[in-house]
Amino acid sequence: MTNQNEDTKIKSTAAENAVGSNFSNQARKKTIVRLLLKTKFIGKNDQGSIPEPKILICNKKHKQSIKSTCLYVCYNEYMEIPLLQSQDWAGLQDSLGEKYFIKKGSNFRYLAILKDTPLGNYLYLPYGPVSSDVSGFKEAIKSLFNLATENNSIFIRIEPQDQRFIKYFPKNTKKTKDLNPKETWVLDLKNELDDKLPQRLVRYHKNAAKNGIKIIKSNDPNDIEKLITLQKNLAKKKGINTFSEEYLKTELAQPFATLYLVEYDNQETGKNEIIAAGLVFDDKTTRYNLQGAQSDKGRRLHATGILTIQLIKDAKEIGLKSFDFWGIAPEGAPKNHPWMGFTEFKKTFKGEQINYAGTYDIVLRPAKYRFYQLIRKINRLRRKV
Repeated sequence: MTNQNEDTKIKSTAAENAVGSNFSNQARKKTIVRLLLKTKFIGKNDQGSIPEPKILICNKKHKQSIKSTCLYVCYNEYMEIPLLQSQDWAGLQDSLGEKYFIKKGSNFRYLAILKDTPLGNYLYLPYGPVSSDVSGFKEAIKSLFNLATENNSIFIRIEPQDQRFIKYFPKNTKKTKDLNPKETWVLDLKNELDDKLPQRLVRYHKNAAKNGIKIIKSNDPNDIEKLITLQKNLAKKKGINTFSEEYLKTELAQPFATLYLVEYDNQETGKNEIIAAGLVFDDKTTRYNLQGAQSDKGRRLHATGILTIQLIKDAKEIGLKSFDFWGIAPEGAPKNHPWMGFTEFKKTFKGEQINYAGTYDIVLRPAKYRFYQLIRKINRLRRKV
């Protein structure tokens, strides 16, 4: 999550481009401050005075004129949009045949997916809505109420990443099972990695080729079967659910997805075999380690550790700023928590814990919602049997 100072550090001078060059330095500075205040990039400090404006960066070539619309456009583009709220994720919904809506305001944005159930539909915003402040969040909720009314939705499922917004949820909001991780572990890639990686795994990675291990990158949807085979074996042992082959193939076909395969040259059988696999997503700043599995042989050969080192090194090499391990067990979780094993593994990397708000339902039709929750509970119980 970013703080207010970080919020003003974007890539090129949107404010200065908006103001133009036909002013003295003092006039330019005052005009930039007025524009930044108008678009809520900065605010007054505790003493009531305006802090020195930061330089704002924009990748677009804006017209040399005093127009707040320039800042408005930059502001919408700047807001830290999670991958699951991005245009790329909307492209995945297109490929899956899902109906969705993208709405934008002066300081909010959201991607809402219309999900059908036997009882009716609901709106789902994975890691959304997105806003930089409380007023923007309230605007987003108002927009969502209107959208839900238009579509006769039973409820609105939201997952804002900013925990500050929880206290501003509507009164008819209920906590539900988290769909995307509420807690995650993130490694900063901006500086040197040497002291952030477990040295034991670094050694395994360094000696991987000597031990007959090779890592292969693929964007071929047909290769997803190799990951699915490993996941199914794991699911039988752990009693967990996996995504369908069609869904994972569709994910891998997206421009932000890459499949990594760990291949082992088995000298005993004379055959190459896949002992681990991982599916990662990349946006402009972050690599997300979403899907992964390994075989028993892979576990003995530390395949997941070797693969994770490669994923991180590749992410840094292509200029990404962080590596998101995608989910850990919550603080204080019991040792038998199903995520405890890989949480301990992830925390051997010197990252930091990031906490989000979690998943909540804004209930619009209480009777239908209660029936929906009952059916959902029954389905979960059936899957465990």
